[in-house]
Amino acid sequence: MGSHLMLHHLKQGDIVLGVDNFCSSKEKSPQLTQINAFPRGRIAFHDITDHLAELYRRISEFRRNPFAMAQNETFDVIYNFACPASPPIYQSMPIETMMTCTLGTKNMLELARQHGAVLVHASTSEVYGDPESSPQSEVYKGNVNSYGPRACYDEGKRAAEALCYDFLHRYNTDARLVRIFNTYGPHMDPYDGRVVSNFINQALIGEPLTIYGDGQQTRSFCYVDDLIRGIVTMGEIRSNPGVPINLGNPNEFTVNALAAAVVRRLGGTVTRKPLPIDDPTQRKPDITRAQSFLDWVPTIELEEGIDRTVEYFKRVV
Repeated sequence: MGSHLMLHHLKQGDIVLGVDNFCSSKEKSPQLTQINAFPRGRIAFHDITDHLAELYRRISEFRRNPFAMAQNETFDVIYNFACPASPPIYQSMPIETMMTCTLGTKNMLELARQHGAVLVHASTSEVYGDPESSPQSEVYKGNVNSYGPRACYDEGKRAAEALCYDFLHRYNTDARLVRIFNTYGPHMDPYDGRVVSNFINQALIGEPLTIYGDGQQTRSFCYVDDLIRGIVTMGEIRSNPGVPINLGNPNEFTVNALAAAVVRRLGGTVTRKPLPIDDPTQRKPDITRAQSFLDWVPTIELEEGIDRTVEYFKRVV
C-alpha cells in the first residue's frame, strides 16, 4: 500500500519521501523502480523505531535533491504504514512488530507534531480480534487475545491507536485513524502468506490451494485502488473526524468462495489444514462512518479485482 500511496502522490506532482527498512518488502521491486523514475520522489532506508535524529538525517539528505522540498518547507501529510501485515512475517519478528507499532508510531506522531502535519495512521480490522458481532462497527471494542502468536500485531495496533488518541488530545496533533480490512491487488508479495496472494500464487505454480479450517470463515476483500482513494481522502478532508474509520468492502465472502473464484480462472485443486490459533472466523466492516465523513464506498467488485490481480501475478510469479 505504501508504494501505491507514493505513486498516487507522485503522479499528482507532489514531493514524496518514503522510508522503509525492507523487512517485508524488496528494494528492487517493480513498483520501487516506478517510484525512482519520478525526480520528486525518493525511498530512504530507515527503521522508524530508530531515534528521530536518524530520520532527520534522511530528511536532510532528501532536501539536497534539487526537485525536493526547500530547507524551510515541512511535510503536509505523513502516512504511518510501517508494519508488516502478513501473519507469517509478523509472527516471525514479533518484538520488532510490537516496537514498530508503539515506538515507531510515537516517533511518527512526534514528527507530525513538529511539522504541523496531518498523520494518517494505518490501523487494522485485527483490533476487533475474533469478533462476537457482525458487521464490525468502530464502536465495537473487540475480542482480542493479548497472549498469543498474533498479539504482537493485534495488540500492537491497538496500542498505536491509543498513542494517536493521546497525541491528538494532549498536543492537538492531527492524527487520523483508518482501520483497514483485507486488501488485495497489484504490488502484493506472492509469498506474503495472505489468502488472496496464497491462492493465486499456488494456482500459478501448480500447487493445491491451501484452505485453513473448513473454509467457511469469511473475509471482506477490498481492491487496493478503492482503499487508496479512501486513505488519500482521509488525509485531505479539512477536519479530523476524531474517531477511527473503517475502510473495507462490506461484501462478505467465504474463503471457499474465494478459492473457487481463483480455480475458475487458473484451475487447480484444494487442500485443507487446521485453522491457525486466533485466526478470526468473520470479517465484515460497517462503513457508515466512511460514507458519512469521506463520502467513500468501494466500487470494484471481487470478480473484477481478482482478474486484475491475476494479471499482475502472471507477470511477477
